[in-house]
Amino acid sequence: MATPTKVVLLACGSYSPVTNMHLRMFELAKDTLNKTGRYSVIAGIMSPVSDGYGKKGLVSAKHRCAMLKTALKTSDWIRLDTWECEQPNWTETAKVLSHHRAAVEKACRTNTKPAPTKKRRKDLHNESINEDEIDRGLENSYNTRLSSGVTNKDNVMIKLLCGGDLLESFGTPGLWKEEDIEDIVSQYGLVCITRAGSDPRKFIYESDILSKYQENIFIVTEWIENDISSTKIRRAIRRGESVKYLVQDPVIDYIKEHGLYGVCNNITCPEESNIRKWINCKNPR
Repeated sequence: MATPTKVVLLACGSYSPVTNMHLRMFELAKDTLNKTGRYSVIAGIMSPVSDGYGKKGLVSAKHRCAMLKTALKTSDWIRLDTWECEQPNWTETAKVLSHHRAAVEKACRTNTKPAPTKKRRKDLHNESINEDEIDRGLENSYNTRLSSGVTNKDNVMIKLLCGGDLLESFGTPGLWKEEDIEDIVSQYGLVCITRAGSDPRKFIYESDILSKYQENIFIVTEWIENDISSTKIRRAIRRGESVKYLVQDPVIDYIKEHGLYGVCNNITCPEESNIRKWINCKNPR
């Protein structure tokens, strides 16, 4: 029996804020690929978009990275990577994939334990995005796993993890370059988690490029439907509604502490009847 190809899953997104569904997608994808017997998922990467993306509701990379870092403390195989969000402008997904493939290939070639970097990365406001433990993410994720039975002769693949909405966005005129779409599906491959209201198989059928490389696209059905989105989380927070069990408690604490998304700021502090839903949220910032 052939040795399974080792896979690193990469998910790009705003993560404003990170939700339980973002994390759940990694577990679903890992289970699906591992069960094929052809793949063995060894690591996962969450790559937040740059502040230059300019999306509505996007808080600074400093805050988004901090929330991701605290959310990922419970995972021993998924890590935050800050390369994309450190870029001054939005970076195409194909370029992000290329960057991480080069990093994985380098880790496989060296197959050694690197010294922790002392470089402290800065965001546009000269505030630290990374702390030492994030800088050691490559060591803890890539090298610890890649050095366990992986040599430079092994084939380690990067696959893009996404939801059905991202897959269908390939059909939005002017949003994606056709050469980037072909590069992503042909050179890397997709693991697509179905979401409520999406029909990725139909979209693949209607796309010449996706149909051509459909063997590289894995559709994962989430039978326990959970239509959590960052947009809905932000809306609930603005309205003073509870998001407990939708977002990890330490992330909720961080949002409250820093007054993000309209919680307990001078404009939209929840009414007294709703404050019970926000433990210790009594002092407007």
